[in-house]
Amino acid sequence: MTQRILVIKLAALGDFVQAFGPFAAIRRHHPDAEITLLTTRLFATLAADSPWFDRVWSDGRPNWWNLAAVLHLARRLRGAGFDRVYDLQTSGRSSRYRMFVGRRAAWSGIARGASHPDTNPRRDHLHTVDRQHGQLIAAGITEFPEPDLGWLDSDVSAFGLPPCFTLLLPGASAERPGKRWPAGRFGALAGRLDMPSVVCGIASEAPLAEEIRRLAPQTIDLTGRTDLRQLAAVARRASLAIGNDSGPTHLAAAIGCPTVALFGSESDPALCAPRGPTVTILRRQPISELSVDEVLQSVGG
Repeated sequence: MTQRILVIKLAALGDFVQAFGPFAAIRRHHPDAEITLLTTRLFATLAADSPWFDRVWSDGRPNWWNLAAVLHLARRLRGAGFDRVYDLQTSGRSSRYRMFVGRRAAWSGIARGASHPDTNPRRDHLHTVDRQHGQLIAAGITEFPEPDLGWLDSDVSAFGLPPCFTLLLPGASAERPGKRWPAGRFGALAGRLDMPSVVCGIASEAPLAEEIRRLAPQTIDLTGRTDLRQLAAVARRASLAIGNDSGPTHLAAAIGCPTVALFGSESDPALCAPRGPTVTILRRQPISELSVDEVLQSVGG
C-alpha cells in the first residue's frame, strides 16, 4: 500500500527556498510514497513544477475567522488519510493542524504529542537549514543531498538580457524597511560596476528601480515582470547578484549565482543567511551604514 505523506511549508519565499534541501531529502527517503505539499498560492506553481511532490495544496493558511475555509481544510486533511507528516513550518498554526490530520499519523515537528518531535533546546538559535536537518534526523532522515535545481529555469529571451550583468535585488519586506539598503546606494553601485545591471522585484518595488535608473540610466528594470521561475532564470544568467535579506536573494544564491547578501539589524545572518556555493554576507547595523565602497570591495571592484 502506498504511503501517504504530508509536508507543510507555508512561509515567505526565503524560508521556502531554504526548504529545498529538506524537500529533496524527504523525497529521497520516501521514493515510492505519495507526497503532498501544503503551502500557499504564492508557492503552489513553483512547487508543482518541482520533482519533490505528487500533489500541491495551496489553501494552507486560511484566516482563522473564515470558518468555512478552516473547516474545508480540516476536512481535507482528515480525509486524506496521511500516514506521516513533516511539519517544516513548525509554527503554532501548523502544529494545530495535527488535530485536523488526526493522531494516527506519525508527526515530525514541535506539535504536542508528536511521534518524532524536534526536542533540541537550542533549535531556535540554529540557522534555518541546520534546524530543519536536526528535525529530519530526529525523524529518521539522515541523508541530505544537494537538491537538483535544473528544473528551476525558464525562457527569458524576451527580456533582452546582456551577456554579462549584475542582478540587483533592492527590495525586502515592506513591513521591515530596516532590511533595505537605500535604493540610492544601489544606484551609485550600479554606476560604478564594470557591467550593466538588471533590477528584479515585485511590482510595488518599481520606485526602487526608478531611483536606481536615475543614477544609472543603463540599468534594465524588470520589476513586476518576472514570476519565480523567471526570476531564477535571470539569476542563472547573471554574473553576480547583490541584494538585501529577501526571498529573491535567497533564490539567486540557491541557483548558484555568486551572491552578496546585505544585512542590517532587523535579521540575523547567523539564523537566516542565504546559503549557496558562492555567498558573501555583509552586515552593518543599521544597514544604511554599509557603504558603496564596501560592497564594491566585496566583489573585487
